[in-house]
Order: sequence, then C-alpha cells, then structure tokens
Amino acid sequence: MTSLTTCPDAEAVSRRAAVEIARRLNSARSECGIAHLALSGGGTPARTYELLAEEMRSWEAIEVWFADERCVPPEDEESNYKLAGDKLLSRVDGLAAERVHRMEGELGPEPGAHGYARALREHVAADPDASGKTAGVPALDVIVLGVGPDGHVASLFPGAATLDAGPGELCLGVHDSPKPPPERITLTMGVLHAARRCLLLATGAGKADAIDAMLAEPSRHVPASLLRRGRLSVLVDDAASPSPPPG
Repeated sequence: MTSLTTCPDAEAVSRRAAVEIARRLNSARSECGIAHLALSGGGTPARTYELLAEEMRSWEAIEVWFADERCVPPEDEESNYKLAGDKLLSRVDGLAAERVHRMEGELGPEPGAHGYARALREHVAADPDASGKTAGVPALDVIVLGVGPDGHVASLFPGAATLDAGPGELCLGVHDSPKPPPERITLTMGVLHAARRCLLLATGAGKADAIDAMLAEPSRHVPASLLRRGRLSVLVDDAASPSPPPG
C-alpha cells in the first residue's frame, strides 16, 4: 500500500523528505555498510537537497546515482547533475567524486544509457530476496522522484515505449520527450520497482490531478501509477493533496 503524507506547504514537504531520506540512508548503511541514493531534477527535489545537505551528518559509504538526465553537458543549466551539484553535492563533506555516478548525457541517449546500466550492475547489488521481474535487478536504497502534471516520473512519459522495457533493461535512451530537450536518459520502471524505497514529492495545485491519477488504477497513461506501491512513499503539500472520496 502506498504511504501518503500531506504537509501544510512545500517547505514542509522538503523538510519531511530530507529527514526521511537521511533516515533510510543511515539505516541501509548500518545494515549493509553502504547505501545507494538516486536523485531527480525539479523544484521540490532541489529544496529537499539543500535540507538534506544539513540533515545528513556523514556521507561516508553513500553512493549517489540519478533517476534520469537530459542529454546536455554536465555544466548546462538543464542538467540534473548540475542541479544536484549546486544544491547538495557541493555542500557536503566526505563524498568522494568517484562515488557520484552521473549519467553522461553529453554522449547521447544510447551510449549514455548503456554506460549507466553497466555502472549499475558493477556497483549496486540485487536484493537476494527479490523474485519475479525484480530478481537480479540492482536495488537502489532510495530513489527521489518528482511527478509531472502528466503523471510522468524520471523520463518515463505517458504511453512511451520505454514503459515496455524488459526486466533485464536498466537504463534507456529517450529521443522524443514531450518536454524539451527531447533527448534524455532514464532508469527503467524495472529499476524503480527494484528499489527498496521510492520517495515521490509533489507540491502545488498543478500537481493535484497527477496525484489523483497516480493513486487510481495503474495505467500506462500515468507512469507514476505503475510504481511499486508497497515500496512507495508520497509526500504532498495541501495544494497537491488528492481529492477526498465522494460522499
């Protein structure tokens, strides 16, 4: 069952998210000696990252990954890596450069995706207890996600062929994103399903319909609704909170 938490405003969402991320990373690190965090772009995650830099006292044995990336150079203003660098990575101590695994968007969709899939297999272990479609899939400890007004997550868009990726596919190139730039790299839904926890953040009235749709029946027209609900935490502010049931 999806965990849904409503906060009074966007700042409260970001603060609650930072505490939740830090708690889960510290728990994973204590249990396994290492913890894997994947980041997304967007306004709400950006503030969360600033607060996470204050919340996490130690970044030793933390590996940082990305849920998706635009096919732009890392210094480009549209780069998710640049956002994470400005808001989080440059603000913390003890996080070695080799433990930040950026998607090389400047290589183009397919080369960047192939390289990232290889890195995931080399550095992230699968959950030994996983079965079915998630068996053998690298299991990230926490994936931070935003959601678009159309219900997309990462760069998995409504009705896109990327939603049909097989269980062995970890990362895909995107050529036809409905949002610019059109070329991107994204983790597959299989990797999102394998994660120990996905944390989805939504703020503002413009996201309310998307939250309603994601909590309804799973649909390829709303990729967020396809997330693994038993491992999903949704944090929203009052403006983005789902409509109350009729009656």
